[in-house]
Amino acid sequence: MRVLNGMKTHFPKLLLAGIGVLVIISALGGAIADRLFVIRPLDQFFPRNMIAPFNKNSGSGGQPQVLSQEGVVENIADQASKSVVTITIAAQQQRVQTFFLDPFGTFGLPNQNIQQPPTNQDIGTGFVVDGSGLIATNKHVVGDTNGKYKIVTSDEKEYDVQKIYRDPVNDLAILKVDQRLQPLELGDSTNLKVGQFVVAIGTALGQFRHTVTTGVISGLGRGIQAGDPFSSFAERLDNVIQTDAAINPGNSGGPLLNSSGQVIGINVAVAASAQNIGFAIPINVLKDTLNNFNSTGQFDRPFFGVRYRLLPRETALLNDVPEGAYVVEVIAGSSAADAGISPGDILMKFDGKLIKDQTSGLANLVWNKKIGDIVDVELWRNKETKTISVKLKAAQ
Repeated sequence: MRVLNGMKTHFPKLLLAGIGVLVIISALGGAIADRLFVIRPLDQFFPRNMIAPFNKNSGSGGQPQVLSQEGVVENIADQASKSVVTITIAAQQQRVQTFFLDPFGTFGLPNQNIQQPPTNQDIGTGFVVDGSGLIATNKHVVGDTNGKYKIVTSDEKEYDVQKIYRDPVNDLAILKVDQRLQPLELGDSTNLKVGQFVVAIGTALGQFRHTVTTGVISGLGRGIQAGDPFSSFAERLDNVIQTDAAINPGNSGGPLLNSSGQVIGINVAVAASAQNIGFAIPINVLKDTLNNFNSTGQFDRPFFGVRYRLLPRETALLNDVPEGAYVVEVIAGSSAADAGISPGDILMKFDGKLIKDQTSGLANLVWNKKIGDIVDVELWRNKETKTISVKLKAAQ
């Protein structure tokens, strides 16, 4: 009786425990069945986005794959780096002077100067745009027309640059090497959005090859004055992409990629007085350049030949001058120089179009012309308005 009485006492508890176990087993079995047979009602208890689908090609033994930004960056870095190159120039090292003590303990007896052999110095980045060996970069990276350049691939192979084609209008250049290389896919910069995820790859600071940084597009349609702070060179770049992906000296000419690994921009400049403000030329500019190059074998667009600064309305009113492009420098032998345009002139109209109304400034107006075209340029000089005819020609 004690045993029976004990069984009667604990039977309800055992029954409840057994029911609980059955419920748990049923729930787990239902979840598994849901995944196998797509039973929709269970979604409210076991959301499908908790488990990524099986990827037969993942190489992970059919385990569920979790997609993340980290994985995207890893894939882009792995694939794109094969097509990103470091650009080097043969540079002469400085003379090395050694000193030693003389018998009387005084310093300053120099040994003979030792001339070191030239070494390759990393100066910028480029990326392959055609399998035949065409590489895109910035014009300022290969600005030394007497320099001897090489490219270094991700597997540390070096190839001599056989020829350089410099775009006279944009800060772009095409390098040719005698080697078949894997090109990057070029995207479309027409419909970029602020906040869009981007990846930059390049030789940061001219030392750290294939540095990968990430960020977003911070702004579009920017106009900047890019140049070397140690010289008087400056160039107006319009309609560029602003990004907070870390871009440093040495990144110039490298690709700015979207989350699909397509190139949407060419890294060109960084704001010296700020952090995480870099700029890239939209890839469609390069695509137009390549189309022109592929059809003619050269960059045969006209070269106007001025460096200028756009005067905003407030500045023009304050100085009692018209709005337009203030000419900072005129390149000797250029179309503008031949026509008599001088530093200090304010260009107001180009071929009848107001320069102040152009989102890309003067550059876009020249872009749409051909070599040999004659255009009227309306300018302001010495408080007078003049119109000068300019015959457009190629860069010298």
